[in-house]
Amino acid sequence: MRSPTVSLKLRQLRVQAREHPERVFTTLHHLIDVDFLREAYRLTNKQASAGVDGVTVAQYATNLDANLADLCHRYREGSYVAPFVKRVWIDKEDGSQRPIGIPALEDKILQRAVAMLLGAIYEIDFYDFSYGFREKRSAHDAIKALRDNCFREKAGVIIDADISKFFDTMPHDRIREILRLRINDGKIMRLIGKWLRAGVVEKDSIHYPACGSPQGGSISPMIANIFLHHVLDEWYVKQVRPRLAGRSFLVRFADDFVLGCESEADGARLMKVLPKRFEKYGLRIHPDKSKMIRFKWPSKFSAKSGNGTFDFLGFTHFWGKSRNGNWVIKRQTMRKRQARAMRNLHLYCRNNRHEPVKEQYRQLSAKLHGLYNYYGIRCNYRALWMVYQHVRDCWRRWLGRRTRDGYIGWDKFERFLEVWKLPRPRITKMV
Repeated sequence: MRSPTVSLKLRQLRVQAREHPERVFTTLHHLIDVDFLREAYRLTNKQASAGVDGVTVAQYATNLDANLADLCHRYREGSYVAPFVKRVWIDKEDGSQRPIGIPALEDKILQRAVAMLLGAIYEIDFYDFSYGFREKRSAHDAIKALRDNCFREKAGVIIDADISKFFDTMPHDRIREILRLRINDGKIMRLIGKWLRAGVVEKDSIHYPACGSPQGGSISPMIANIFLHHVLDEWYVKQVRPRLAGRSFLVRFADDFVLGCESEADGARLMKVLPKRFEKYGLRIHPDKSKMIRFKWPSKFSAKSGNGTFDFLGFTHFWGKSRNGNWVIKRQTMRKRQARAMRNLHLYCRNNRHEPVKEQYRQLSAKLHGLYNYYGIRCNYRALWMVYQHVRDCWRRWLGRRTRDGYIGWDKFERFLEVWKLPRPRITKMV
């Protein structure tokens, strides 16, 4: 439960931001005290990996009050030094890798505290079509909004844009320039500058980034939302939409966004000006991954939709016919995401075949529940069923390697599954 003192501070900030939309906040740093840091600690992910200093949550919690008091003291007197960020790489669907930064625990706590302050102010400014890293908003909300907008605004074309290496290429000077439009507290700005310039440790080397904000910390998603609120959201609402001939909409989740236009001519104009807008702020729209797709509501007499498809937040969106014969927008798991999930499940069954059956069952059930919870939307049951069948096949195959014959027949395995029942696919989100 949130501390009453912290709640009061954040509520007062929200009221001031709402009543004075043009105000620049110059005195915020004094709001962060030990109680504020304790609340930030409570909200910090306790399961995350330790940073370069190796300090775990359990170690820090043994003397929590003294540790938070010391952190608050160093923050207030300006002697806090942002520690190095440990970098790891995760695979992407296109075969490339995405860098993820793992800050030290104290860095996570202080970043969370600053993000809470910025969030209280900017939540008033952010538009309703922005969904990423915001309270009570999810990727499923963005997916639902996209479908609803396609119907309501009678979308004729969809602009599926991709920002090349967004988190790695945000210019530091532009970040500070945009922040100062609403936040100009010297101590907060210096602290954010320390995080942006913090050294990155990768294997045995250390380098200091000249641009970008490392993914993994609490402050990075907030900076990304603020940056794109100015670069894209405000620009679209105040300059683009009033100049378009037909209706249009924007749905954004962090750096993933989709623009829809009723008129194909409006879409073509947007495709021309969009790269120029982002280049002005040191960013680049990927020329090969960004495209304009025809996505018009088909006639009820049409046998084929005549439309293209596009990917957004892990789903491929396309027009298809319902059981009643009506044209509807359907969503299915992206092929690359589906293949990656099935490959990872196969590798788990192979690499852990000698683990106790109870542990394998627990892990496989958790992995399936995670997939069902995200991908379990209407029109996507068949993709989930393929994953379920794939897990059954892989588990039978690799458990068979533990037997004398090296093989388990399906009859025997079906009896085995009566005891160890894997969760079956289900629709979890009606979006």
